[in-house]
Amino acid sequence: MSTTTAPMPDRGFDAWLAHGRSRRFKNRAILVLSLAVLAWCFHDTVMFDTDWTRMGGALGVVGTLERFLWLDWSLAPSLVVPALETLMMATLGTLLGCVLSLPVAWFGAANVTPSRYVFYPLGRFLMVLSRSIHEIIWALLFVGAVGLGALPGILAVAMRSIGFISKITAEAIENIDPKPVEAIRAVGGNQFQVMYYGIVPQILPVIIGTIIFEWDINIRRSAIMGLVGAGGLGLVFFRQMAMFNYGGVTLVVLAVLVLIAFGEVVSHYARKAVI
Repeated sequence: MSTTTAPMPDRGFDAWLAHGRSRRFKNRAILVLSLAVLAWCFHDTVMFDTDWTRMGGALGVVGTLERFLWLDWSLAPSLVVPALETLMMATLGTLLGCVLSLPVAWFGAANVTPSRYVFYPLGRFLMVLSRSIHEIIWALLFVGAVGLGALPGILAVAMRSIGFISKITAEAIENIDPKPVEAIRAVGGNQFQVMYYGIVPQILPVIIGTIIFEWDINIRRSAIMGLVGAGGLGLVFFRQMAMFNYGGVTLVVLAVLVLIAFGEVVSHYARKAVI
């Protein structure tokens, strides 16, 4: 009499099915939790904190938006000088930030820093400090220090630019080909000659491209500096809002858009010509 044994179940396949069900359950639980958090945030920040009675309903919102569509063209001639001032703040601030970022990049590049234990942490700290503080905060600090006008805007843009330019430059220095540097040092070249002949030619395209890109960004930053008294189109925008001249506000916004579009075109062709 022969006995037949039942086939053993495929434990690997069962474990795979169990793992798949567990994974799907976790994904669904995460999705439900995310939707619950999103609904809670929407309720507290939009539904609860919004003064719906002040809006006057849908007609009130449409009526308010309609007032922004009637442009105050009489303001257009007075926007030329603030637009040029905004462009000047972006340009001078970028140039000043570029100059100030060079020693920071030198300190923050691990392969050329004078000291890995003193200057390298200092350079990295200055990069983080520059990028962490918003340009409006920098502008408020400099307005309090040097007064109203374009100068605090230029200084704020420069301080905000140091972090980005120096970080990209330091990373480019760390990724250079070390052979030219070793060759210059082997024939007795000093630190300046190593930097000028061995490092700068390798990172020059990166530096120029970064400066052009930062100038393009600084046009946007300079356009809002006037909100804290640093001049430019932002100051005109603030005045029009204070006078409830909605058509003038829209015209200033359009002037900012034109200025930013100009910066986009110039930076595009400048990068193509230089890099």
